[in-house]
Formats: sequence, structure tokens, C-alpha cells
Amino acid sequence: QSVEYSFARSGFANECELALNAQINVEYNVSYIYHAMWAYFSRDNVALKGFAEHFKREALEEREHAEQLMEYMNLRGGRVELQQLLPPQSEYDHPEKGCALYALELSLSLEKLNNDKLCELHRVADDAGDAHMCDFLEGEMLAPQVESVREVSEMVATLLRMGPPGDGMAAWHFDQTL
Repeated sequence: QSVEYSFARSGFANECELALNAQINVEYNVSYIYHAMWAYFSRDNVALKGFAEHFKREALEEREHAEQLMEYMNLRGGRVELQQLLPPQSEYDHPEKGCALYALELSLSLEKLNNDKLCELHRVADDAGDAHMCDFLEGEMLAPQVESVREVSEMVATLLRMGPPGDGMAAWHFDQTL
């Protein structure tokens, strides 16, 4: 047999394999954006170490999710096909919001996007009648993603309460809590 054939593949639809590969790409792209945020907040002229460490943890978490999906793909006998990453922006300063609020709002949109994509992946699995993949997504991926959306939502709300958007003092103080 060639390497094209998988002995483990059983009841794993092609549409599930394609959707899993797309989700792996989403996870890596989000990780890449968070890594760029880490680099930005680590700069000497930004110097918000709490934000830097937060975004570094987020980058690693998203990469772990991609690897978890890759392990699942291999378990089911699929083929992982990594795709090109999109280059992230490298500057996060915003004239009205400041860098901290702007980055957190971007983070919130990324977490919501990831949640939407995971729900879409679940629909593909459900439409294909793949109970195992639905169970994997429900047991391993969906609840932590909803918790991430909630966590970042609370961070945005807290920072907004601390002072006017763009206020460097509020961002600095919030950074100390991270």
C-alpha cells in the first residue's frame, strides 16, 4: 500500500477532513496574530509586559489547539494539509483606543471567529453523521472556546471601566494585573 492509504480511516468523510484542515489553518493564523501582539507589547517603547505575556500564552494555546486537531486528524486516518499563513499586522497602536483596548478588541473578534468556525466544523461533522467527531469537538474544543470569549469580553469591559480609551495610565494599571 502507498502512504495515500490509511488503515485507520473508518467513517471519516472527505468533507470532515477538509473542514478539519481549514480549522487547523484558522488556529495557526490566530496563533500567528497573537505572536505578533506579543512581539509588539514586548518592545521597549511599549513595555506592557503583562499584555505581552498574555498574548504569548494565547499564541501557544492556539498552536496547541492546532496540534490537537492534527492529532485527531491522524487518529481518524485523515491527512493534515497545512496552508500558508497570512502575515499579521505588527503595529497595534490606535489613536482613539490606545494599543491595549485595540488589541483586546481584536483578540475578542479572533476568539469569536474561532468559536464560529468550530461551530461550523461541528455542523459539517453532524451533517456527515460523524458522531465521533461531534463528540470530540463537544468534549475538547467548544467549551474552552466559549470560556475564552467570555474571558476576553471581561478584559475589554474592565479596561473600559478603568478610564477613557487610549488613556495610557489605565492600560498601564491593567497591565499590572495580568
